[in-house]
Amino acid sequence: MSNNNPAPEPHAAGTYSTDIPTAAATDLAGPAPARVGTVVWGLIVLALAALIIVAQLGFVTLNGTYVLIGLMIGAGAALVVGGVLSARKRDNEPTTGKS
Repeated sequence: MSNNNPAPEPHAAGTYSTDIPTAAATDLAGPAPARVGTVVWGLIVLALAALIIVAQLGFVTLNGTYVLIGLMIGAGAALVVGGVLSARKRDNEPTTGKS
C-alpha cells in the first residue's frame, strides 16, 4: 500500500488490510488449548443430561442429593487434577533466580 493512496487495498479474500498489526496477526503459537474449567463444566452438563435420560427411561431411580454430591466431588477432583497437570506443563522452563 502506498502512502499516496488513502483507501486500503483489498486482499484476495475481499478483506482490507491495515498497517496496524493485531494480536492475532502477531501470535504465532497457534490455537490455545481448551481450559480445564471449560472441559469440566462440559462434562458436568453431559453427565447431568445422561442421568436425566436414564432416570426418564426408568432404568434406575435417582436421588437428586446424591447425584449433586457425586457431581460436585467429581468436578472438584477434575479441577484440582487438571490445574496441577496444567501447572506442571507450564513450569518446565528453567528459572533465572530473579523474582
